[in-house]
Amino acid sequence: MASSPFFLEEDLTCPVCSDIFRDPVILRCSHSFCRDCLQRRWGSKPPECPVCQRKSSAELQRNLALRAVCDRLLKRRQGGPRAAPGQGAFCGFHSEALRFFCSDDDTPICADCLAEAHMDHKLCPLDKAVPQRKEKLKTALTPLQEKLEAFNKAKQTFDQTAEFIKIQTQQTEGQIKEEFEKLHQFLRQEEATRIAALREEEEQKSQMLKERIEKMMRQISCLTNTIRVTEQEMKADDISFLQNYKDSMRRAQYKVIDPEVMSGALIDVAKHLGNLKYRVWENMLGIVLYSE
Repeated sequence: MASSPFFLEEDLTCPVCSDIFRDPVILRCSHSFCRDCLQRRWGSKPPECPVCQRKSSAELQRNLALRAVCDRLLKRRQGGPRAAPGQGAFCGFHSEALRFFCSDDDTPICADCLAEAHMDHKLCPLDKAVPQRKEKLKTALTPLQEKLEAFNKAKQTFDQTAEFIKIQTQQTEGQIKEEFEKLHQFLRQEEATRIAALREEEEQKSQMLKERIEKMMRQISCLTNTIRVTEQEMKADDISFLQNYKDSMRRAQYKVIDPEVMSGALIDVAKHLGNLKYRVWENMLGIVLYSE
């Protein structure tokens, strides 16, 4: 009884060109190649097998059985592009041309897929599915792009705040020094104490800002990467785009929390300068009375 063996497309692929055999020939070592691939590979070199390197005869013998199988596969594709299993314009399960797009499952399908599992589903031609899905994905990207813009603006504000903290610190330090310059050794010690408090507040608030900025940078990086990857997938060929559409849409619909509004970030200038002389004078009372 005649049998109909099942061939994986890898079994029908030339080891040299990695494509379906064209006019296949077989060597003594039983390895097969496209005739043109083998002749180009040999050139003027001694003939040997590109796979096992065994010496071979320059007289090539056609592999008629393999050719018949490959010709049937190529004919079945109706002259379309040659694609690897599961990729390109052919179904990875049935090796049939992908002709429809299932709106219920968001995936391209072939006629066999339609008959097996998609009879009751909403379908449309591939060429109509692409612009519709691209428009939906573009719409889904809009909130992410707006979030990215908001984060970039917020980061710019934080950067300006951090710089202003440095300016505030320098200005406040100068005023503190002017006040304490009028005093003697005890007052210089008070000056050092006040500056230390200012530096401590600067360090605390700068560290707080730094942590907020680092967190925001991670969010910006995540959003930027999501948008970049999604836009790249939108530029891919139609089939690849539709095959990745479900993951792309899920990634594009990722919920992002708005940038935090930061309060109390600036130096509390009033705490350091308010009634400075009076408070220092109060601290000096004991020394003043002792001196008298």
